Amino acid sequence: MALFLLKRLAAFVLTLAVASVVVFAVLELLPGSAAEVILGETATPESVAALEARLGLDQPALVRYGQWVGGLLQGRTADSISYGTPTAELIVERLQITLPLAAMAMGLTVVLALALGVYAASRHNRLGDVGVMAASQLGIAIPNFWFAILLILLFAVQLHWVSAGGFPGWREDDGGGLWAGLKALVLPAVSLAAVQAAILARMTRSSVVEVMREDFVRTARAKGLSKRQALWRHVLRNAMIPVLTVAGLQFANLVTGTIVVESVFVLPGIGRLVFQAIANRDLVVVRDVVMLLAGVVVLVNFVVDVLYAVVDPRLRLG
Repeated sequence: MALFLLKRLAAFVLTLAVASVVVFAVLELLPGSAAEVILGETATPESVAALEARLGLDQPALVRYGQWVGGLLQGRTADSISYGTPTAELIVERLQITLPLAAMAMGLTVVLALALGVYAASRHNRLGDVGVMAASQLGIAIPNFWFAILLILLFAVQLHWVSAGGFPGWREDDGGGLWAGLKALVLPAVSLAAVQAAILARMTRSSVVEVMREDFVRTARAKGLSKRQALWRHVLRNAMIPVLTVAGLQFANLVTGTIVVESVFVLPGIGRLVFQAIANRDLVVVRDVVMLLAGVVVLVNFVVDVLYAVVDPRLRLG
């Protein structure tokens, strides 16, 4: 197990290193200098030169890459062009909304997907299976931003159960609180979870149906176990490998892909930060946020690999 974790950790570090090179190189390949991109076409040469000196763009690319990565490893980031504050402070502030939103959406996704997927598999080729598959296909086809607008029209405009957008904050001193914050994230979480739950439910159903056809399941049934007992004791654990793969990718997607839903609900999360940084040509923020999101994806894949070994001991033995 220790060797397995060491190999996965080495792959994790190597992938992060490659991702940092790619992120840095993409910004280096922009036409002109980054200062010209930030200031626009009407900028004077003097202002471009001043901004290049401020951002350290007058130094060699290798030196700037080393300074950037070294700062990240020390928890130190450059100041945002638009906000004038370190990008780390901006990112941490916005993650206080995006991470709870992604966690709520992922929780709803897993509960709905596992329940519907197992229900459909246990009624394979019957009415319940057909109904779940039809509903999941509809969920995949509906864009989450359109579903978010429908939720706003129903629960905010018509029923007045929740506000149509905005975030009151997590502290009661600011007029918010834990309950108010969670309430503001319910509709965004549901709109994000609808599509993801539909995808994961279909994957769960297919995986469970495939495992139920294996010889060891028939042996368990022959020994006297009921269909439900064989399902919960033997089938689910063996069917979890592909489900974990998709679920891990979905959580990374929820963290990195909330920009549209956060814009619909006017949530000041990491998605809106990226959107505003791109609109303001704040490449310093864009670079650090993209690196963070790449790190989240790599970290989630690392966790999924570890969960593989927990679910299936054959993997860590191999």
